[in-house]
Amino acid sequence: MQEQPPYSPSSSDEDKSKGKGRAEGKKSVKEKGAGRSVGGKDETRWSLVAAVRKAGGKLGKERVTYVCSNCGEGSSQWWGMCRHCEAMGTLMKYVPGADSTASEGSHHAYRSWIPQKSKEMVPQSLQQVTKGVDQSGWRIPLSGSFGTEIARVLGGGIVPGSLILVGGDPGVGKSSLMLQLASIVSENIGVGESSAVVYVSGEESIEQIGNRADRMSIKSRNLYLYSSTDIEDILDKIQPLSPRALIIDSIQTVYLRAFAGSAGNMTQVKECTSALLRFAKLTNIPVFLIGHVTKTGDIAGPRLLEHIVDVVLYMEGERCLSHRLLRSVKNRFGSTDELGVFEMSGYGLQAVLNPTEMFLTEHDSDSEILAGLAVAVVLDGSRTFAIEVQALCVSGSPRSGEVVGIPKNRADVIISVLMKQAGLKLQDNAVFLNVVSGFMLTETAGDLAIAASICSSFLEYPIPNDIAFIGEVGLGGELRTVSLHLHLLHAIT
Repeated sequence: MQEQPPYSPSSSDEDKSKGKGRAEGKKSVKEKGAGRSVGGKDETRWSLVAAVRKAGGKLGKERVTYVCSNCGEGSSQWWGMCRHCEAMGTLMKYVPGADSTASEGSHHAYRSWIPQKSKEMVPQSLQQVTKGVDQSGWRIPLSGSFGTEIARVLGGGIVPGSLILVGGDPGVGKSSLMLQLASIVSENIGVGESSAVVYVSGEESIEQIGNRADRMSIKSRNLYLYSSTDIEDILDKIQPLSPRALIIDSIQTVYLRAFAGSAGNMTQVKECTSALLRFAKLTNIPVFLIGHVTKTGDIAGPRLLEHIVDVVLYMEGERCLSHRLLRSVKNRFGSTDELGVFEMSGYGLQAVLNPTEMFLTEHDSDSEILAGLAVAVVLDGSRTFAIEVQALCVSGSPRSGEVVGIPKNRADVIISVLMKQAGLKLQDNAVFLNVVSGFMLTETAGDLAIAASICSSFLEYPIPNDIAFIGEVGLGGELRTVSLHLHLLHAIT
């Protein structure tokens, strides 16, 4: 509907105002069913969940926002300098709804997915909510070793109506992960369920996505591809399909017409995420969002973004290495201690069945090159890993040693303890430490392996390759047990 021009109410317009009020009441009733499946020609458009509405009650003064043309950040007052990017003279006056093309423009958006007819809602008991609901079959299952690994991180499967954010460095494999996941979801079809899964990209054309799917041997007939950056257009186009899941690649490329600024600024990211949250809750369709990360490793956009979504997953891994880790940072439907392990190949991501051997290499126990090599057992989430720690002590070196994969402060503490408590004369040696395969050893359970590798290199005594080390080293030279690791030793043996 197009916005009507403002007019001054008069006594002759009372009948028209009453008729307009009744029409708006009927419209609200229709909008309440926006989350139902497509059943008739008069079905409410899904894009209405992303539309901006007029606020209820009396009409007041039109709200004015000042938007920075440099970074897109908004402010309710005019300042000479943008408080976000500190640019001078970039604040421009913006009136929401001034554009006639916007749907009923106003400064109020549907930031909440809760239906507006709150008076018709009453509290329900837990028994009423769970009555007739099969909790075991409630989640969308994921088959195969690849699907099982993702289901482990999600807490057992995909929860209908959930909003899931997947972040990671550029090139780590986020798009490949989501494309393979879309293929699995579209192939697991239950009785009476929709078989379509829609993958929407704002960064690639559908031909480019199709080429990547062909390279990964994805041939699913129920996987639909679409390229767009307009949220309302996306929701309108997928409505006839009534998909089982929706994937947006990425949240920083989509926008809402009713809000100022280019796609990717803080306002657009926040409002687009809120609109997709409302869509997911009303339609019971799970939505996956791919998010870019900043140079500090955080997801680009406001910190509020991670609070809006239900699940936050981070994909980690080095470009020069083949393994990838899918970590759960926030999960409203499961544990955040789970970790998915994958290996990047020419045909996409493959699940690693035995991650404990992923970072180990074969060595001859009688070889002299084993001097300075120790195996540490660490716990990441609920998964155990055997990590190789390498040490090299060079006597008479004028330079200080380098540390890779271990916190520098922790390495200095362990070296100092060995000098004071164990009597090793390391003051004239440069100690180099390295963790194989680029793994970051941040747990104190790896202290003993670090100390053992340094002693092995300094004394030139190889450590047998069937020995692993678990323990924390105290400042007094004492060894402290790590109880959380003890019950997981059988995973290594």
